[in-house]
Amino acid sequence: MSAQHLLRALGWPPHHRLDIQPRHGMLVICSASDGRHQVGSRGDLPLPANARHMCRIEPGQPVLLAAVVRHALVVVHPVSTVVRLLADLHTQLAAVGDEH
Repeated sequence: MSAQHLLRALGWPPHHRLDIQPRHGMLVICSASDGRHQVGSRGDLPLPANARHMCRIEPGQPVLLAAVVRHALVVVHPVSTVVRLLADLHTQLAAVGDEH
């Protein structure tokens, strides 16, 4: 998955070593000198099949990439999580609108 703009913000060049862990239904990617994965030569982030499977990310499914520059992380959110969070937010906004 191409993420050149995020990788530049984090200062992660091609072949930079990474650790990729599923956490709470999303993938968390961080720098790791002994990491099993690495940034691709064209600025691609690897998303290993076993980690994608644990987060219910299907091949070809859209995801939301978010760089947390302050903590040197990339978080990969499955589209299902984004849809759920937005639905919850819209429900909350509707409830506030009903009070007025």
